Parts: sequence; structure tokens; C-alpha cells
Amino acid sequence: MESKKTGESIKNIWYGLGKQRIEIPRTIIKNTILKNPCLNGLYISSLGYYPKASGHYTYRKNGLHENFLFFCVDGEGWYKIGKKEYKVHPNEFFILPQDVEHAYGSSEEKPWTIYWIHFGGTMLPAFNESPGFASCFTPTPVKINDDIIKLFTRMFNTLELGFSTDNLHFISFSLSHFLSYFIYNDRHFPSAGNYTDDFIKRAMQYMQENVTGNISLKELCKQYNYSVSRFSSLFKQKTGYSPIDYFIQMKMQRASQQLNFTDQSIKAIAMNMGFDDPYYFSRRFRKIMGASPKLYRESHKD
Repeated sequence: MESKKTGESIKNIWYGLGKQRIEIPRTIIKNTILKNPCLNGLYISSLGYYPKASGHYTYRKNGLHENFLFFCVDGEGWYKIGKKEYKVHPNEFFILPQDVEHAYGSSEEKPWTIYWIHFGGTMLPAFNESPGFASCFTPTPVKINDDIIKLFTRMFNTLELGFSTDNLHFISFSLSHFLSYFIYNDRHFPSAGNYTDDFIKRAMQYMQENVTGNISLKELCKQYNYSVSRFSSLFKQKTGYSPIDYFIQMKMQRASQQLNFTDQSIKAIAMNMGFDDPYYFSRRFRKIMGASPKLYRESHKD
């Protein structure tokens, strides 16, 4: 292990047995990735695998210009964002956001085994402000699955073949999928009882099951023992919409399928979706779908 200090940064480069690491040259990032609209939104700058990384430690006063995802599969470690410190255990991951002071290190007694990725892009600031990403700045449990490691290995092996534009495109698309394995782990690898653990998902499921009927906000809140204001606030924080607006969107999605795949009249479809007034249904449909039911049907004819 070699220790380096540059300005406000102390970086220990780990050289242990079994280490794997690939870094995309800055010249490739500057001259190819950042100039390509298909690549510059989200890209990998480096990735690696450190098994039983005894002595692994890094401190950066000013952070990195990219995000940093760690996935601990064995052993233990810790990290600090600013002045707050967290412990990391097996089958947990965390994201260090760009341009934030941080430090991290492996446990001396139980050195961690980690997969890690540095990733940047023009989309990063927006990602880091989203609730899904921000919640991963603290240690987050992840259900381990072979698909995660297999995709990491495919990305690593692709970069070993060089930095052709074709390879970089594959890596960019794969990165989004790889991140979704962590941010939306329970959707990729559901387990029995997931809906009982998250009342918002249960509420969405309830809406879907009753999409042809009418549900009041009070009815939803009563089911999950929340006040109207608290339920609405949590639901909007998670989805970006009020519960009723979200329910109406579900109705319009189902209505659009009926417009596409059946010959039913617009009035009949409105009734199917729980609207007594077809004119009110048409107004809500146009607001959400961007066209009246009639124009929508005509524009989607073969």
C-alpha cells in the first residue's frame, strides 16, 4: 500500500492480492465522453474490486467531482461525510456525493471486501437531489443477487477491451441499470412481504387494483393509519404527485390502453374508469395525455 498526500487530500492506493481496478483516462473523458450527448449525462470514470482490503483508507477534503458507490460484500468498514460517521456491514452499500468532504476505511479486525464505481455526468446534480439517490448517502441494505456481480463483471471486462465509442456506449447504458439494482433493489429482487414494509407501495398496489372505481383520500389514509396531511406529504415526497393526481394518472393510463386496443366508445371508457361525466373525463385525459381521447385514438391507429 502506498500513501500519498496532495494538498487537502490523503489517498492510500491499495495494492493487495486480488485487486482489480480500471480507470478511464481523463483524456478519453474530456475528448470523447464529455463531447458526446449520449455519454456525458452519466458515465463511469473508474471501477474496481478490493478483496479483504486491509489498511484501505482515503480522505479527501474537497471530495471528488464524481459520485462514488461502494458495495460491501464481506467484512466491515466505515465512512464519513463531513463530520458524520457511519459503519458499513456486509450486503450494504452507500454513495458518496460529488464535491463533499469525505473519508472512508476498512475495519482493522474485519477488512471489507468491496466493489466500487466512480461515476460522473451532467445529470449528477439532479440525481443527488432526488429522494431515491439522497437516501443512499447513508448505509443501505441490499439484497445480494448474482445479477449485480455479473453486470459489474461485464462492465469491467468490456473496459478491459479498450475505450472504443461502442464500448463506452455499452458501459453508459449498463451503468444506469447497475445503479437501479441498488436504488430500486426491492423492485429487481422482490421478497415476500415487501408491500407490507412500504405503505406507499401498498397504496399504489391498492390504487391499481381499484383503478376502475373511485377512491377518496380519506379512504386511503384510513387504510394506512395516517392523517390526510401526513399521508399526502409522504406520498408526494416519494412520487412527486398528490395521491389523487397519481390515481387519476393510473386511470388515464388504463383508459389509453382501452382507446388503443378496443372499439368501445369514449363514453363507455369513461364509465369503465369511474367517470359519470364523459366531458370531465375528456378534460382530465387531455391534461394528462396531451390530447383529447378522440385525437389520441386517431393518432395511435395503425
